[in-house]
Amino acid sequence: MTHVAVLVGSLRADSINRQVAESLRDLAPEGTVIEIVDGLGDLPFYNEDLDASGATELVTRVRELVAGSDRVLAVTPEYNATMPAVLNNAIDWLSRPFGTGAIKGKPFGVVGATPTPYGGKWAHQDTARSAGIAGAVVVEDVTVSQSALGGDILADPEVVARLAAAVQTLVDHDEAAAA
Repeated sequence: MTHVAVLVGSLRADSINRQVAESLRDLAPEGTVIEIVDGLGDLPFYNEDLDASGATELVTRVRELVAGSDRVLAVTPEYNATMPAVLNNAIDWLSRPFGTGAIKGKPFGVVGATPTPYGGKWAHQDTARSAGIAGAVVVEDVTVSQSALGGDILADPEVVARLAAAVQTLVDHDEAAAA
């Protein structure tokens, strides 16, 4: 069984990226459990003083969920040409303590949609770069930056197939073969 933890970069309950994450959870490949990590909006901004004095129950829960997963997938929009602060903050918490954080060594991918012609490409690049610096193993073939200008992307079988293929690639990632 492969367990994929999903970090959603949008806090809106009806955001297209939340819908993408839920759709991917429902379309999980056989033998795969996709779990959306809830509560990212309630994490305090990362502060080493807070971390040193004892992480909150929510921080501990998020770290344990990601540490216990086999893979991590970010599903995110783009805000002002970069990733949302909530996602950046989650990666900050997951990267500590540096070198041994919950995200360390986890195969990582990023997908998402925005109502722009580029589909969040810059945010996805920033997310992958940040996760890589945090210690994740970024799987380049798992990036899908989908424009949502044309309407309901989840009603488009080609888009859904591309997103599902990205998840399958992340699940199938073999670190030894990639090295």
